[in-house]
Amino acid sequence: MTHSDTEAPVHASNRSRLRAENATIGYDERPVNTRLSVAIPDGSFTVVVGPNACGKSTLLRGLSRLLRPANGRIVLDGRDIHAYKAKEVARRLGLLPQSSLAPDGIRVADLVARGRHPYQRLIRQWTVADERIVADAMAATGIADLSARPVDELSGGQRQRVWVAMALAQQTDILLLDEPTTFLDLTHQIELLELFTDLHVAGRTLVAVLHDLNQAARYATHMIAMKDGAVVAEGPPAQVVTADLVEDVFGLRCLVVADPVAGTPQVVPIGRDRTPRQENVDDT
Repeated sequence: MTHSDTEAPVHASNRSRLRAENATIGYDERPVNTRLSVAIPDGSFTVVVGPNACGKSTLLRGLSRLLRPANGRIVLDGRDIHAYKAKEVARRLGLLPQSSLAPDGIRVADLVARGRHPYQRLIRQWTVADERIVADAMAATGIADLSARPVDELSGGQRQRVWVAMALAQQTDILLLDEPTTFLDLTHQIELLELFTDLHVAGRTLVAVLHDLNQAARYATHMIAMKDGAVVAEGPPAQVVTADLVEDVFGLRCLVVADPVAGTPQVVPIGRDRTPRQENVDDT
């Protein structure tokens, strides 16, 4: 389903709390996404895919209020997102950025606890409920045994899970995830995507930028494909992930077959060597 289709994409919900309206988003005087309009379906697990430097992360930074559009606007719950105070946005929308720097020497539990900052006020300080939420977030991401460790002593994969835990501790209905599986080995990538699926099933709206097309197709309920700063296709993975789209967007000739486990689209690159390799079989 192309972005230019007049018929609305098919997805679980026709409502959208978060959307970009004719938004031009970029850095300084350099626009990356120009006059972009896209709506995130409520209750979806939306995955944004596309080649490097196509504007995926820029879109996420715009949706999260980190970047202000030069034209157009980002709408959250019916209002321009920049009309809210920062804490108001942080209680509605959480962001796991592509790269984050932890304060020197901070412990894991203390960094995860920063996810509760939007709820702290002069008349509402740290509570037992906050403590439980932080503990639950660390347990969900498999870092409970690291709680007393300094973050700067952890591996890249462990640090990534700490940042995910902090985003979970924020307990927002909408969660934006910019390349959340970065630095993780395959096992932890799948564990994290399964966790995000559980959050989606529980009612949260998730928007993730992923590089792995097959993982995106397996876990997304709604996909957005981007090229050169524009949305070129969106809808259910079965409609978006086609051989023609993969070649157009990524420049990759491929076959698209059914994932033998999930039944979702699976991209099989053709490459230059199209001769099936035969393994030697010892009949003795």
